[in-house]
Amino acid sequence: REREREREREREREREMEVKKIKLGSQGLEVSAQGLGCMGMSQSYGVPKPEDEMIELIRHAIDSGITHLDTSDVYGPHTNEILIGKALKGGWREKVQLATKFGIKRIETQNVEICGDPAYVRAACEASLKRLDVDYIDLYYVHRIDTRIPIEVTMGE
Repeated sequence: REREREREREREREREMEVKKIKLGSQGLEVSAQGLGCMGMSQSYGVPKPEDEMIELIRHAIDSGITHLDTSDVYGPHTNEILIGKALKGGWREKVQLATKFGIKRIETQNVEICGDPAYVRAACEASLKRLDVDYIDLYYVHRIDTRIPIEVTMGE
């Protein structure tokens, strides 16, 4: 009897720890309510951490129920998408909803331009697919809106 109660308590603890899922939009995409933003793995918070440690961290998050991974072509630049692609090798891609962004175009090392030109969007998407080494991106969205181009034109692509 005591073992049975202990097993029930353990199941209850597992249910409490479970990461909730939410639906995004109206097309049925379901993601973990908590996502993993990956920018800091490649830039912004000091020296980037060792790649093998970041891959281990990403996979641990997935094993813990995090299914929404967020990156961008500008992080690194580009190195964050490459890192995520490596982490998703070996069957991990099928366990996540992958999000990446476009709209901040690097012109030089430190200079950027906000760009919503449809030709750029197409090229940026193709480049992200290649860096991530995936066949599709679940959620592809604008990082910064180019106020010179109507959003309908940018997103029409």
